Amino acid sequence: MKLVKAEKIEASKYELHISIDKATFDAAVNKAFQKEGKKMSIPGFRKGKAPRSIIEKMYGKGVFYETAINDLIPDAYTAALEESKINPVAQPEFDIVSLDDEGLVLSAKVFVKPEVEIADYLGLAVTRTVAPVTDEEVDREIEVIRERNSRETEVLGRAAEMGDTAVIDYEGFCDGKAFEGGKGEDYALKLGSNTFIPGFEDQIVGKKIDEEFDVNVTFPTEYHSKELAGKEAVFKCKLHALTRTELPELDDEFAKDVSEFDTFAEYKADLKAKIEKRHLDSASTAADEKLVDALIEKLVADIPAPMFEAEAENFLRDYDMRLRQSGLDLNTYMKYTGMTLDGLREQFRPQAERQVKARLALEKIAELEKVEATEEDINAEYQRIADAYNMPVDQVKESIPADAITDDMRVKKAMDLVREKAVITDEAPKAAEDKAE
Repeated sequence: MKLVKAEKIEASKYELHISIDKATFDAAVNKAFQKEGKKMSIPGFRKGKAPRSIIEKMYGKGVFYETAINDLIPDAYTAALEESKINPVAQPEFDIVSLDDEGLVLSAKVFVKPEVEIADYLGLAVTRTVAPVTDEEVDREIEVIRERNSRETEVLGRAAEMGDTAVIDYEGFCDGKAFEGGKGEDYALKLGSNTFIPGFEDQIVGKKIDEEFDVNVTFPTEYHSKELAGKEAVFKCKLHALTRTELPELDDEFAKDVSEFDTFAEYKADLKAKIEKRHLDSASTAADEKLVDALIEKLVADIPAPMFEAEAENFLRDYDMRLRQSGLDLNTYMKYTGMTLDGLREQFRPQAERQVKARLALEKIAELEKVEATEEDINAEYQRIADAYNMPVDQVKESIPADAITDDMRVKKAMDLVREKAVITDEAPKAAEDKAE
């Protein structure tokens, strides 16, 4: 096998001619016969026992050519890429140039990364909208933590009140008959949660433990069960127990229980600082998106469509992986949503185009600025991936080539440089809204 020629036929497209000598091709055809001939039934012969000459006489001399060529392509194509130093960005288009007594010549049309130009990428001006931390926001977070540390206590000596959890038996009747799904035993119902039919929880208020009573309600006209929608019903109920959620006091003891601080004031100050950091991180991420948008605007490149299509496929595979992690898969998702593979690809296309353009821009910046990834950078990235997926570092290194990590790190460092040199102006959300208006 050898590379005959590598010719640039378009801005980002090459045509490779790959020659495979006759001896190699004949050996591949014989191998194809050994594999495919076993499956073929020829009159007068037991299945898989017909001679090759008989099969070729019946089906034509080229009956095994397609299998042979498909077997030869991977190694021949890989060798041609290595010899031509071409890095493809999508699957090639193969064709047969000639097949004769000299052997086989294949053509492979290959898409490569386009020539890229970019200028004025340092010193980009963007605004960063940082939301201030309000007392209400801090109080809300404290309240969530407070509820997590609450406890249920039994209520004795009084009737049910809103906010209590009532443990009840109930059975519903409509037109004097019990209906399906209308019965429950020892059901814990939080009064005021509005999880039952409107008016149901209100009628438990005032009732005492061991009391039996009726709850009269009318089902909503838009109730999911058409047989019950808009109808009056009575529920025969019995109250077994009451509990009440007790929240801890917001004091120094609370702070010691939920944090490493000794006083509530210290805990609250730390919580506020963490929220401020979250706001800043979120604003910084949004500012990075603006920087990427600015780089894409400055990018000059004739990008071949297969690059976008390949990236959309990557998004599709990632989406399938996330679905599987949540117990679904792509086929099930499409079944229930009515979405198709082509529809999903189209949905991911804008993200894919943006990702490809951003990557090309940052790769060019890394080249222009002579950005390099050190061994320390590469090892740190391997460790980050290992920690993220809870895998041994050696296993990560086996699955991800060092070249791929190096390229990713150069892109990351190029983005770090763009961010470092950017002119970032902080503004409050109100100022941003006024500017938008």
